[in-house]
Amino acid sequence: MLTALAAGLLLGLVAGLAPGPLMALVLAHSLRHGAREGCKIALAPLVTDAPIIVMAWFLAAQAAQVRLLLSLLSFAGGTFVLYLAVDLFRSQPATTVDALEAPNSWVRGVLTNVLSPHPWLFWMTAGAATLAGALATGWAAASLFLGAFYVVLVGVKLVLALAAGRLRPGLNGRAHRLMLRMLSVLLAGFAVLLWLEGWRQFH
Repeated sequence: MLTALAAGLLLGLVAGLAPGPLMALVLAHSLRHGAREGCKIALAPLVTDAPIIVMAWFLAAQAAQVRLLLSLLSFAGGTFVLYLAVDLFRSQPATTVDALEAPNSWVRGVLTNVLSPHPWLFWMTAGAATLAGALATGWAAASLFLGAFYVVLVGVKLVLALAAGRLRPGLNGRAHRLMLRMLSVLLAGFAVLLWLEGWRQFH
């Protein structure tokens, strides 16, 4: 039980702090729309990961299909993340953003996480092995592992969203625009990395 708890805490911390499209989107939406919208994106793994875990376990036994799926996910994810990057780059500072604008944080967070190959790869490899080890001990250990993992994973991103949200009111228009554009460039970089990953999986 303690091993499962420790594994969940450690892997959750690593996954929560790992740079990627979801983290960049959490920061971008927190700066652009406020901490509440960033927190919605941070909660996306709680919605998306249950079917990802089930599908990843099923596909892990289908080696030929795995590479094709990861390739398609990477290409689709890279395209969607690039769209988010362009949208963010063209966005206006907080002082001129329309208050009635719908940020669609839930939809963007869910799509970003589902179309990213990273959670799929995690649950086909380290996540699957650790969860299988916990299940061998019992359902209580497996539940403890998953609970600890997601509390830390989501908690880290919630803290980042709240921190970025607190920073937002103190930014002037120019500084705010610069930070949004830096994050948009970061998202574009992740899009390129996802395309390269898709190309690597395809060959």
